[in-house]
Amino acid sequence: MNKHQVNKVIKATDLLVEKFGIPPRPAEKPDPVEMVIGTILSQNTNDKNSYKAYLQLKEKYKTWDEIAEAERSDIEKEIKTAGLGKQKSGAIKNFLTRLKIEKNIYSLDYLSDLTDLEAIEDLTKYNGVGVKTASCVLLFALDRNVCPVDTHVNRIVNRLGIVKASTPDKTFFLLNENFPADIAHRFHTNLIRLGREVCKPQKPACLSCPLIKVCKYDGKTKQRVVQAKENAFMLLDNIK
Repeated sequence: MNKHQVNKVIKATDLLVEKFGIPPRPAEKPDPVEMVIGTILSQNTNDKNSYKAYLQLKEKYKTWDEIAEAERSDIEKEIKTAGLGKQKSGAIKNFLTRLKIEKNIYSLDYLSDLTDLEAIEDLTKYNGVGVKTASCVLLFALDRNVCPVDTHVNRIVNRLGIVKASTPDKTFFLLNENFPADIAHRFHTNLIRLGREVCKPQKPACLSCPLIKVCKYDGKTKQRVVQAKENAFMLLDNIK
């Protein structure tokens, strides 16, 4: 990002904090392996269903070995509330099996020795682990100043005019080039909340948006949020 884009990220972050506050973070960061599993479960569903599936998986299987050795169909039964059970159970089993074969241990501690881009390249070698999952591991488990890009973040940063990209992955690499220090978590988390409550794909409630004055979106509406919903639960800040 250039200086203008960086300043816009900083301004948007400040406005979002005024609206939603600074998102809380757990004092103890989750294990990176846990974060991979949790993020896989979070794909294409809401956080509450993902969290329920995560808890059920952990209740059924006490060790990573048990999951890696389980039948894929049995894993699928435990995570059905997260949806896409066949796809997600296959990705989880593949990730754990390959990690044990390659590293002889269920650990991603070696990522600490890699740069952000090196870590993303390494993680995305696992089938079912994409750029978003890899970047969530960096932000939430390794405390790197990296902003993951899901559908909400992608939609909003493009509407704001911070970047112009056709896919979340392309947005990610543009957005995280020269990303301003120390604000990735609050920017990412508050953007997700904004996307859920205000800046929706169809009929965004622009008159309720704290970013309306810095937004370049041509499709602004005169909609407001009619009734605010409690929608602040964030799965990846509750993985442990």
